[in-house]
Amino acid sequence: MAVTATARVIVAGMALDGSDDPTSAVATALMSAGMPVTARVLIEDDEAALEAALLAPCDVTVILAGAGGSGGDIVRRALARATGARLMLSERMRSELGALAARRDRPLSRRSERLALIPQGASVLTIENAEPGWLVETRDRAWIVLTPGAGLARAIEQHVTPYARARAAGRALAITTLRTAGVDPGEIEERLGEWLGPGGAVGDVEVSTLPASGEVWVRLRARGPSEGAASDALAGVATKIIERLGDDYFGRDDETLERVVGRLLTERGMMVSVAESCTGGLLGHRITSIAGSSAYFERGVMVYTNRAKHELLGVANEVLTTHGAVSGPCAEAMVRGVCRLGGSACGLAVTGIAGPSGGTPTMPVGSVWIGVAVAEEVEARRFLFEGDRASIKWQSAQRALDLLRRALLANR
Repeated sequence: MAVTATARVIVAGMALDGSDDPTSAVATALMSAGMPVTARVLIEDDEAALEAALLAPCDVTVILAGAGGSGGDIVRRALARATGARLMLSERMRSELGALAARRDRPLSRRSERLALIPQGASVLTIENAEPGWLVETRDRAWIVLTPGAGLARAIEQHVTPYARARAAGRALAITTLRTAGVDPGEIEERLGEWLGPGGAVGDVEVSTLPASGEVWVRLRARGPSEGAASDALAGVATKIIERLGDDYFGRDDETLERVVGRLLTERGMMVSVAESCTGGLLGHRITSIAGSSAYFERGVMVYTNRAKHELLGVANEVLTTHGAVSGPCAEAMVRGVCRLGGSACGLAVTGIAGPSGGTPTMPVGSVWIGVAVAEEVEARRFLFEGDRASIKWQSAQRALDLLRRALLANR
């Protein structure tokens, strides 16, 4: 289906904290309002690069930049040039900035007054108890400038979403991401072939697949004359696709494997303990990153050496000398040992070679054995992961969580 309006999100002159990326909230709001986001762009303090990004084809561009500092300055100058407007003092902007300073019990400094210089014709966007934003419109394009921070959520709700919905001519967009693990992208595409590609859309619902880190995502976008109509269209197709995905599907949108595993453990009243070698604590960290995980996480043991595996988990020296630390028997012994140590019904153990050194022709870098135990049922599986050290560790933890998820599902 042809797209009538698109958007871009630009971050200018500021560093992003990976744990709190403001572009995600903006992009989600734009897409929910029926305006697909074609790109998210990060620009350093480079005015020429910013101007080029501002002129890239799209209907609405949302720019996130600090109100002051070099980032805010280059946005004002670059956007003025891009629109052919002069920078002029906005009394409305200065009034809003003065009122904000007063609420903070601070005077509006002379240096801060330059923030009131915005392109001629720009509209000021007031945001309660936060830096005001501004909007520049031409006949067929618009730019919205906002300051990330505590007021961004209010700015999105009060200004971005209503404006994007109006520009999208009432075509609302519903979007969801179905998440799978333990399966290759090619297999997912083969299963969903009838829904993928140019001719695969079902009515107003488009389906695409996205390889993720240790997962494959299936993204559904539905358009309709209202949010309700779009959501209903999406729900019908999502139900059919989830059925086709089977147990490889574990959740949607912001549901992570660790969150899903935690929910399954809670439902079954089970505790889990983990023994980690090559993942170095990453598995335990991911499980305990979920609030309330103390209800189902018993303990984690990091056993990097053979001595630690023997002394802490009771892995027999014969297993270590005959089969090696990176082996199925060792992974099984590790998971049995940590379950015994913690008195837990469930356990995970990971042992492998994360690299970049340590591999051999018969046991290359990326070789990982994972042991999983649920209610005294124990199995170990071997995997060969690709990538650098950090990637191998992440994939190992990801696959361990998925194995536990599947084992819990089988233990009804």
